[in-house]
Amino acid sequence: MNAQVMSDQQLLAGYLAGDQSAISQLIDRHSRRVRDYIRMMVKSSDVAEDISQETFIKVVKVIDEGRYTDSGKFLSWVLRIAHNQVIDYFRQQKQNRNITESDAGYDVLGTLRFAEPTAEDQLMSAQSAAAIRTLVELLPEEQREVVKLRYYGNLTFKEIAEQTDVSVNTALGRMRYALINLRRMIQEKKMVLN
Repeated sequence: MNAQVMSDQQLLAGYLAGDQSAISQLIDRHSRRVRDYIRMMVKSSDVAEDISQETFIKVVKVIDEGRYTDSGKFLSWVLRIAHNQVIDYFRQQKQNRNITESDAGYDVLGTLRFAEPTAEDQLMSAQSAAAIRTLVELLPEEQREVVKLRYYGNLTFKEIAEQTDVSVNTALGRMRYALINLRRMIQEKKMVLN
């Protein structure tokens, strides 16, 4: 039978029966559509090419392991794998976000900062922290509670919402107003924080 008219199922069956060229024909048939789908999401031809190759490697691996169940929707299945590969790519990008010079230990002048703060730096930092704690105590009770739970208790806004029996949006709103009030108090008292 001519490869041009063979269905995806026939090519899959041929590959499983030992015809290595059948999988190549199957990949060739769908590679452009898969690559275009990926490119639409990642907005980069090079990245789309890489993810497309990873997708088809995974497709062949799943077929070789006997985990693919043919339901007559081969392309849909491949596109679902491609979609998952794109999600993995974006997760990886988020984890590998760019590091700024400041994060790497350099200041704006390009000089390496000392790894350990000086005694003066520690004293100024402690004084600033004490001044902020004093200001936090001046906040309305609901705002003060959210600030303490977030910054001193290291809770997420979801955890804060659960603990204070409010919605996440309410917890976020209280934090927003607390920060506005703290900025106002700092300006009114003409404080300089380090």
